Amino acid sequence: MNRSVLLGLFVTASVLAGPSFASPKDECQVNLQTLSNARAQLPSTSQQQNLDNSVQQAKAAEAQKTEKGSEDCVAITDRAILEIRNSQKGG
Repeated sequence: MNRSVLLGLFVTASVLAGPSFASPKDECQVNLQTLSNARAQLPSTSQQQNLDNSVQQAKAAEAQKTEKGSEDCVAITDRAILEIRNSQKGG
């Protein structure tokens, strides 16, 4: 019983800690790819234009080649992804 509990705790801890090891630069790239894939599925031109503006801002932040620039890129892309998800929910 104790071994299975410890194993479960270890697996849970490793799963929860996994994303924290990804660098902001990698996360930025993943988010930019997600936005690129989502662009074709947006129904309105205004939403596509808003997405394009967010992508441009994120790429400009990433181009700074600093940790803060990568973090800003992640923040911008996270916000854009959230807006897309909310618009698809109707919210």
